[in-house]
Amino acid sequence: MTAPVVVWLRRDLRLADQPALSVAASEGPVIPVFVLDDEIPGDRKLGGASRWWLHHSLEALARSLGRHRSKLILRRGDSVAELVKLAKETGAKAVHAIAHHEPWWREAEEALARKLDLHIHDGNYLLPPGAVTTGSGSPYKIYTPFAKVAIQRLPERDPLDEPALTSPATWPKSDELADWNLLPTRPDWAAGLRKDWVCGEAAAHDTLDEFLHIAPDYERDRNLPSIAGTSRLSPHLHWGEISPTQVWHALAGKRGEGVSTFRGELLWRDYAQTVIWQFPDYAKASYRHDFRHLKWRRSKEDLAAWQQGRTGYPLVDAGMRQLWTTGWMHNRVRMIAASFLIKHLLIDWREGERWFWDTLVDADYANNAVNWQWVAGSGVDANLFTRIMAPLTQSPKFDAAGYIREWVPELADLSDADIHDPPDEQRGGYPAKIIGHREARERALGAYRAMKTTISKPE
Repeated sequence: MTAPVVVWLRRDLRLADQPALSVAASEGPVIPVFVLDDEIPGDRKLGGASRWWLHHSLEALARSLGRHRSKLILRRGDSVAELVKLAKETGAKAVHAIAHHEPWWREAEEALARKLDLHIHDGNYLLPPGAVTTGSGSPYKIYTPFAKVAIQRLPERDPLDEPALTSPATWPKSDELADWNLLPTRPDWAAGLRKDWVCGEAAAHDTLDEFLHIAPDYERDRNLPSIAGTSRLSPHLHWGEISPTQVWHALAGKRGEGVSTFRGELLWRDYAQTVIWQFPDYAKASYRHDFRHLKWRRSKEDLAAWQQGRTGYPLVDAGMRQLWTTGWMHNRVRMIAASFLIKHLLIDWREGERWFWDTLVDADYANNAVNWQWVAGSGVDANLFTRIMAPLTQSPKFDAAGYIREWVPELADLSDADIHDPPDEQRGGYPAKIIGHREARERALGAYRAMKTTISKPE
């Protein structure tokens, strides 16, 4: 019988438009394998919310493979060592995988290629990092010119159909998913995640179908947290349960400014990968060197108040509570909550980035780091630090009263006029503001001026 071929799965948990799987299926019997690797990523092993999603996504993928009389092999440990071991056990002649651009996966791919016949395919992004370059041939650092060039090349290909799979003569041993203990038990904090999400490839396409009905209005509705105006595709895209190429093609024929805006956000995912491809440590240090001199506050109490949604700013707290309960936060509110931590509380953006890493079901190394540095003003392409969002103004501007009532029930009985900034006598058990907006703004601008003064002094 033809020697089997291994397909190494990571954040590409689908059967359709899966280039590594399609090529492997054309070469021989396929052994799909997922390795739970907490070693190679180092301090970037999966957070709690991501582990919850992964469990259910792997369950769904295993069911889909069962339709082909195939199986999902589960192993745990160092990915390179486990794949080498698996190839030896099965006599596999090659390993196929979709490229991942996080620095630890790039290193792992290089190490595995020295030991096995490894074939890397593009497939998780519209265009691979390095494909969109300036006239001089260098990769773009700024999003807008990157997007203008990238969109002229899209769509670059059609989505691939789900391949027919053949099985090896014998299957290698596999771990039991339940033994990985990816789901929380003591305590079980995932009730909100179970209520809000269905994981897997089929659910991803159902979510896309629902979004197509509202996509034309996306430009307006995406900013209104009280209505269902966003796609909610981010975790499905992150885990590769659906590809951006599939989404791009599904939008064909749809008209409206919202469709163009959403396509721009798909391109932002590609842009973020391009950034970490150029600057692998982007989540560890501010890109702009002057920000490395900014004097951040170290307040465990203020950080905890932000994490737990008790800052006294209703829209910020609603977002943080939504995050803790569902593993997701509305995009507009993410920006407001991030700005509040960085500028109102003057706490290092990396504290927020790590909190999101642990609590988001769509926690993505590139998107997370690029977005936090954009808000902080420290990134390669970033907002100005001196542009400080005012949550008490943003809240009524984006009609967030209904959103606040859902996530801050202490304030549910307040009027639309009062709920965004409750008077002291109507707060009841809801916390007072952790700091006043004007005071916070002056403190942040003072720290920024001090930073600029420090770096302007001669050595």
